[in-house]
Amino acid sequence: MIVANGEYDNAGLQRLGSPAADADALAGVLADRAISDFDVSVVRNETAHVVQAEIEDLCAEGGPDDVLLLHFSCHGLKDDSGGLYFAARNTRPDRLRSTAVPAQFVQQCIRQSRSRSIVLLLDCCYGGAFGQGVAVRASGDANVLDSFRGGRGRAVITASNSIEYAFEGARLASDEPARPSVFTSALVEGLRTGEADRDEDGWIALGELYEYLFDRVRERNPKQTPSRDIEMQGELYLAKSRRRRIKPSPIPPDLAAAIGAENPFTRLGAVAELRRRLSSSNLPVAMGAFEALKTMSSTDIEHVAAAASDALSFAVVRVDTPSVRLSAAADSRASGSLRVLGPPVAREVRFEASHSWIVVTEVAGGAELSVTAGDAGVRRGKVVVSGPTGEVVVAVEIEALPVAEPEAVVAEAEPEPAAPEPVAPEPAASEAVVSEPAVSEPAVSEAVAEPVASKLAASEAVVAEPATSEPATSELAAPESATAPEPAVGAVPEPAAAAPGSVVAEQTRRLATDSEPEPVVAAEAQPAAAAPVPVARPATEPAGAMDPVGGFAGVVAIAGAVFAVAGLPLKYRYGYSLTQYRPGMESAVLIVAACALLAGILTLTPRTRSWTGPALLFGTGLAALFGLLRFLGEAIALSQNGDTELKTGYTFALLAHIAWLVAGASALAALRRSPAVALGAGRVRGWPAWVAIGLGVAAATGWIVQLVDLNTYDSSDAGRATAYFLLGALLAVIVPVVAMTLRPSPVGCAVLATGTAGLLGVLAPTFAAVAEESSLALGGQLIAVVALVLLAADTAVLAVRARNQPNGRQS
Repeated sequence: MIVANGEYDNAGLQRLGSPAADADALAGVLADRAISDFDVSVVRNETAHVVQAEIEDLCAEGGPDDVLLLHFSCHGLKDDSGGLYFAARNTRPDRLRSTAVPAQFVQQCIRQSRSRSIVLLLDCCYGGAFGQGVAVRASGDANVLDSFRGGRGRAVITASNSIEYAFEGARLASDEPARPSVFTSALVEGLRTGEADRDEDGWIALGELYEYLFDRVRERNPKQTPSRDIEMQGELYLAKSRRRRIKPSPIPPDLAAAIGAENPFTRLGAVAELRRRLSSSNLPVAMGAFEALKTMSSTDIEHVAAAASDALSFAVVRVDTPSVRLSAAADSRASGSLRVLGPPVAREVRFEASHSWIVVTEVAGGAELSVTAGDAGVRRGKVVVSGPTGEVVVAVEIEALPVAEPEAVVAEAEPEPAAPEPVAPEPAASEAVVSEPAVSEPAVSEAVAEPVASKLAASEAVVAEPATSEPATSELAAPESATAPEPAVGAVPEPAAAAPGSVVAEQTRRLATDSEPEPVVAAEAQPAAAAPVPVARPATEPAGAMDPVGGFAGVVAIAGAVFAVAGLPLKYRYGYSLTQYRPGMESAVLIVAACALLAGILTLTPRTRSWTGPALLFGTGLAALFGLLRFLGEAIALSQNGDTELKTGYTFALLAHIAWLVAGASALAALRRSPAVALGAGRVRGWPAWVAIGLGVAAATGWIVQLVDLNTYDSSDAGRATAYFLLGALLAVIVPVVAMTLRPSPVGCAVLATGTAGLLGVLAPTFAAVAEESSLALGGQLIAVVALVLLAADTAVLAVRARNQPNGRQS
């Protein structure tokens, strides 16, 4: 039975991350019938009375020949009189007798059991881990073993022998997927690999297991000292081992006589027979032949020794590849395989990885490798393949592939209009190309409209689409005429060409404030340059037919927001919601959900669906990358233990972020299809755009600085918080760079607005990651906060500049 309590209702007991991982890892290895014959049950995060009932059932139902194993992973607490208690979900530090599991109760159950072999494993933080306001009474020694003395046929092994903590693989109140504690991880490793079988007889005895645990725990953490109290007659074997040593069979007398013969040719014949025996599936026979050949290769004459050495090379440990080179995304896994070659005795091997990020699973004929990439660069390690006939080292490398940045959108080149045939200028009328609908202002005379219409038909000039839904004049190009022409309606004249209050001046003012033109080739080749025909970018979009891609993006974005909000109160992992299990992440999710809801509505609204809604939605998709990668990373990390325990709340959050990413990609496609937007990518222009990129880099630098400070203060906390700081830093660089290279400028401003909102949401989980480290400097966090606040202000400046952009210029 595995009792794992890491979640506590009382605020005075900090949450433990390791018990859940301890339970998963130990249950997995004990349930493996190739290792043990235990029937495993797990009691996870239950109240004291439930735990007591399960313990009593275990001890009462055990028969005389049953081996009972009871593993505790929780807080270990002591009362004022020195009594030891195991913390349960409902434990109160000031009411231990009624809310915790007394060690005396466990002792009584053990004594009353009929089983003659009971093993108690205690992986506890003796002395407790209390929050503020609760005193810790530490006498220097918890005297844990004294609580279980007396009685035959029972053994107690503890993770530590005094007030010291039983250190976790992930520290208290972890914000990252927990790993098993130092003690339990060594226990699992010793059973799984068989390394605890020190005499290599194929069985792991209790004494061998303790010696292995002592060495491994002290090696990993010198401040933690396992202890034991074993009162058993004879040896108790807990598990089977694959490290069984092969005992060589003696050489038959006739073959032994040939090996010692004076005639070297007789000895060469003996070498041939030994080589044949070396291929036998009877491993003791093969090992006897191997030992005899090894002696002959070192003591016989040159020719016989060479033949013996050649026979030995046939049976040495060999694999199909000298190295395994893999690649995967950062913090992701890649798989490889090793196949062992040679006769049966050469394939009787075991595998040992040099690093924890290399997981080796033995299979028939070899092993499967599961290798985790680092944050960046190349990880290098090795797998040692050893057997009775030798060993070989296989190099293992895995390269972390960079995260693909969103591709910059390149504007589709519009074909240049064909140059019209020259037309003789009218002596008394200006030559202009008028766009539909026709100007209805009373100040425009019919005498001007008629020749304009005739020239439109004759020259086949480009007809511009109406810029707004109002009956306003569009942009017109006015080529030079033989006489001094009057300004063309809607064209951008020289400052002195339009009288104040005239129709031309009014149209010039509208174009200067409502559009960002792109110059095109003039309609007629004249000695003087003709006025350019601008590509209009409307300030208020027309209510045309809805683009199905944009409509799909809006619906998916709104659906993602609904999923996110609905999933927040649901259980995320075990019995806890996202807010309780991952503090701060709920703020990031809610901010992106709000942006997605707003952008989705604007994408479906007629007056804003051409570019405002899709642009905001594309920025929301960029902001959602943080949560998507964070949630996917958690599922991958937890799946390594075989039981993720992720609930409906996690599923809702993951689906929401996938929906937002799909909506963002669809919004980008809708922008490219929109006739109101000439979307393209270009170089960064204007100091506010460079300031935005610089502030994004500053925010990323701040988060990296904070991560370095946290790693200096506590490397295990830094390891769990790496995902928050690195993903936030990556997003802080990507968002402004992508936004500031988009054209026209208002589209980039909209993308930057929702992207910056998502970056502000990242601040909550990064602060939560360091909230409990009161002595940690927060200089990096301050840099990130100031940079993001200034980035939000700079976004507003960019929006104002884009709105007031004069005609003929772009920033």
